[in-house]
Amino acid sequence: MNVLLTIVLAVQMLSALAMIGLILVQHGKGADMGAAFGSGSSGSLFGASGSANFLSRSTGVLATVFFAATLLLAYFGHAQPRTGSSVLEGAAVTAPAPAAIASGAAQIPGTTAPGKIPSTVPVAPAVAASGVGQIPTK
Repeated sequence: MNVLLTIVLAVQMLSALAMIGLILVQHGKGADMGAAFGSGSSGSLFGASGSANFLSRSTGVLATVFFAATLLLAYFGHAQPRTGSSVLEGAAVTAPAPAAIASGAAQIPGTTAPGKIPSTVPVAPAVAASGVGQIPTK
């Protein structure tokens, strides 16, 4: 099954690249006006109007191949069983959030909540998120 998926993916990518190249080679609608006044388009490889027909038909065929390959890839991708290959299933398990503090006074350094033992761990001063805290004042 993997070999078939690889082949279909390769066909899709090659048809996409060939279609991009053919679209870039084609002339726009304004190029036909220049050919009417003898700009040299009639001396091209495919003749005066042969290049437009050949390139547009080739682009249509490649678009059909690309569309068919896309449908096959979508069908095979949906038909495969899900075996934990999701990015979200492999996400790291986060630690549980710490217990909420019952009193707002316990958040102030040097104070304790009623009935709690004071903490001996020093609390670092808050640093401003921007550079405002780094500007010296007089």
